[in-house]
Amino acid sequence: MNERNEVLVLGIGNLLWADEGFGVRAVETLHAAYAFPEGVALQDGGTLGLNLYEAVASTRRVLVFDAIDYQLPPGTLRVLRDEEVPAWGRTKLSPHQLGFNDILALAQLRGRGPEKIVAIGVQPDTLDDFGGSLTDPVRNRLPEAVALAAAELAAWGFPGAPRAPDAVFEPLNASALDLARYETERPSEADALRTGDPRVLARNPPETN
Repeated sequence: MNERNEVLVLGIGNLLWADEGFGVRAVETLHAAYAFPEGVALQDGGTLGLNLYEAVASTRRVLVFDAIDYQLPPGTLRVLRDEEVPAWGRTKLSPHQLGFNDILALAQLRGRGPEKIVAIGVQPDTLDDFGGSLTDPVRNRLPEAVALAAAELAAWGFPGAPRAPDAVFEPLNASALDLARYETERPSEADALRTGDPRVLARNPPETN
């Protein structure tokens, strides 16, 4: 068997669907806050699903950020470890979660499952705002989620070094996806009809001659 990578930190989710973007925003925030030693890879996993298989299967320890439906108040943050994580994956919040659960199952069947896996998840508030950003209950948990991740990585033997406020580093994503730019340049809710055009969604649209 080939030598395995040490640590993979994944942010899973879709930036275009409000709180679905929590995982991606969390890994971006972690990357901006800390520089990690060699052996730690941070990645925007987006909605890649099974395309993440090789990255997960070739890594000893995996930490995942995501929006997870715990059926709890919005903004509730929880940490799941090892055997708790596949149980979360069976709860379908969105299509990418099914893909991640399949990744874990496939890796385990092939004897390539991670030795350690941690999921840091937040209970979403809004998921149906297309083009929306994180809601306040979810956004407010980003610092705590990042602190929890940094503590987990340090416990694994990979402490992060806090970046200076003026530090220059390569971002994980294209500049167009930067949170501040995304929120500034996106169309307003009224202009974009982000929650759906009522003319299309109406159950009984008016008859036309």
